Amino acid sequence: MKTDEQRIIKIGIADMSTAAPPAKLRTSGLGSCIGLVLYDPMLKNAGMAHIMLPTSSLARSEGFNRNKYADTAIADLLVHLKRMGSPAGRLKAKMAGGAQMFAFKAQNEMMRIGPRNTEAVKELLAHYAIQLVSSDTGGGSGRTIEFDPETLLLTIRTVNTGTSII
Repeated sequence: MKTDEQRIIKIGIADMSTAAPPAKLRTSGLGSCIGLVLYDPMLKNAGMAHIMLPTSSLARSEGFNRNKYADTAIADLLVHLKRMGSPAGRLKAKMAGGAQMFAFKAQNEMMRIGPRNTEAVKELLAHYAIQLVSSDTGGGSGRTIEFDPETLLLTIRTVNTGTSII
């Protein structure tokens, strides 16, 4: 059995997961969605959520997917990380996504999903007093992100732009 083998935990759309080294967290298909990483720099625990919409008040039925919305996904991620021994007061954040994928002639607020997701996540991080260390949001291109809890680095692959590390 290899002990140095890297394990990638894939997070789907409207999904979340947690990890500790040597595992890494990855999500793809971030257009207007936000890929949010909360991490504990001391214990190297991390969690990632692929957030689709800013608030669960947009949910249309009971039994909705809590991972889909910024408010409920972040609350749940905090619970999971606390169970791993990482209290909210020690967490830091990185995020990417929030693109405006389509151009609309009318400036309908409901169609600004990427910017609204970005604003909602920033407001919630402030509410929980979690420092946003770095982010790569906006623009008009999709992204894939991968977080390494060991190095605390977020690798971002942006369509037609290349790779950056924050």
